Amino acid sequence: MDITTTAEKIRAGERRALARAITLVESTRESDRALAAELLGAVGTDRQALRIGLSGTPGVGKSTFIESFGKMLTGQGLRVAVLAVDPSSTRSGGSILGDKTRMDLLSRDPNAFIRPSPSQSQLGGVARRTREAIALCEAADFDVVLIETVGVGQSETAVAEMSDLFLLLLAPAGGDELQGVKRGIMETCDIILVNKADGDLKAQATRTCADYAGALRLMRKRPQDPDDFPKAVAVSALQEDGITAAWDEMKALVDWRKEHGVWDARRTDQARFWFQEEVRAGLLARLTSDDAVKTQLAALEQDVASGKLRAAQAAEDLISQLFPATR
Repeated sequence: MDITTTAEKIRAGERRALARAITLVESTRESDRALAAELLGAVGTDRQALRIGLSGTPGVGKSTFIESFGKMLTGQGLRVAVLAVDPSSTRSGGSILGDKTRMDLLSRDPNAFIRPSPSQSQLGGVARRTREAIALCEAADFDVVLIETVGVGQSETAVAEMSDLFLLLLAPAGGDELQGVKRGIMETCDIILVNKADGDLKAQATRTCADYAGALRLMRKRPQDPDDFPKAVAVSALQEDGITAAWDEMKALVDWRKEHGVWDARRTDQARFWFQEEVRAGLLARLTSDDAVKTQLAALEQDVASGKLRAAQAAEDLISQLFPATR
């Protein structure tokens, strides 16, 4: 891959070059990692998109919402990129990557780009290189980047550290006030969207929306929010009802954060967070690739498996051997 040419094509908005670049940054090969770093430096950081994270349980309608929401945005002349993270099998390591098939209309829109990616071994609902894929989409001059998580539940908070807005999709009758005040994902979301507010479920959706709105008022006030946020909004992705109103709420929150300096401060904090994550991951990769460390690991693993050592004590012994305390 010619880095300079590829970077120019990405900045010109060529979709094939963007797809190849995302494949490169997702690669775990050491030679590809060096090329990926060079490419990310070449595309620059002068362009910024609105990054929107989206999470919710399986079957809540995330893909349907993204298609309706994306079509609404492209209809307003905006360019939309969708990064859909699909869970990887713990047995085979493979992923179905089927989210794109649910977005038939949006995938054919010339102003939209959809990229499914496997989560691999990364926890938190996103892939390890999703943040770098976002940077490439911004370089390709997309206005909005949507990050769809794998959709497990309350532990998917990593996407909040790479997005400007974090949306949580819920189904009607998905919980009461007590469910709403549980910590975790509820503390990190900016807007709750109660989906499937149509047909026989409309009344239940309205009730669920009211329950969660009440629960949000019981939570501690966050400095990055105006007085009426976070909030709950009822939508119907199938009938495309409430989508425009939800977009208006998002824009109002973004405008307030930019006006009060929250936007830039948040992105600065996110950059620090991912720097620390990359250091942790890099150190672990270096340690586990060292032959001497592998030998120590194997010996300690055997002691743990046989019951001679507890896991915590074995880990402490290994760390003490690698990093002896200075006197």
